Amino acid sequence: MSLVNYSTHEITCKIVYYGPARSGKTTNLQYVHTCIPDERKGQMVSLATETDRTLFFDFLPLDLGSISGFRTRLQLYTVPGQVYYNATRKLVLRGADGVVFVADSQREQTEENLESLRNLQENLLEQGFDVRELPTVIQYNKRDVPGVLPTDGLDDLLNFRGVPSFPATAITGAGVFDTLRGISELVLRSLSRKFRESVVTQRVQ
Repeated sequence: MSLVNYSTHEITCKIVYYGPARSGKTTNLQYVHTCIPDERKGQMVSLATETDRTLFFDFLPLDLGSISGFRTRLQLYTVPGQVYYNATRKLVLRGADGVVFVADSQREQTEENLESLRNLQENLLEQGFDVRELPTVIQYNKRDVPGVLPTDGLDDLLNFRGVPSFPATAITGAGVFDTLRGISELVLRSLSRKFRESVVTQRVQ
């Protein structure tokens, strides 16, 4: 859930990168952090173990300018990929305003993608999210690897909601900012709609 600070005129939105282990979630944030000017980014915090490169989350606030007089910032998080960190996944998902599902395009990773997607839906429902309303995009990562599934085939397997999807090679940066732009637009559009509804409700009252 976005945080609105009326004293500083700032809105902070939370976007979570979700997906199976080593699908490229951390690589996405690392690439974004490298490319964003220093004055527009905060420190990226990475907590890792020997078995998973991201144990808790990577944190990266991005200044997106202003909306309706409020300065808007994004906080980007990743979740750990391994199944046994599911409690941490739930914790990171709490209060999310949008989700990027990072799928591994390799054919042999199909079951891992499906398992992670099912896990995402279960965790969202458990926390009371309306999965039909939550801004979501899918990134089909590792498009540079030989023998990957075609994007339309991945759509058939994973994109049952028909959300925006983006091919990417996060290690080179291809598609990384397209993905970030796509989810940012959906989150800000949802936020603007909620603001308008809030204003109408206040007028009625």
